[in-house]
Amino acid sequence: MANSPQSKKRARQNEARFQINKARRSRIRTFLRKVEEAIASGDKDAATTALRAAQPELMRGVTKGVFHKNTASRKMSRLASRVKSLG
Repeated sequence: MANSPQSKKRARQNEARFQINKARRSRIRTFLRKVEEAIASGDKDAATTALRAAQPELMRGVTKGVFHKNTASRKMSRLASRVKSLG
């Protein structure tokens, strides 16, 4: 348990940051899920549109420190190749 004023403030800051990061991660996952659903349905136009919408969200997560840059790049690369392979 936090005892000093500094550690109490730190605990408050950590909780606030956790809530913000949780919301960001959830938002990004929603965008990624939309791409996955479009790929599953086989609609290349919808998948391309969803991918274009997801890309800036994923990169924003990188700049905010929610995801590592390589993780985001790997996800984008894999999704892009799957969208490209659609008929």
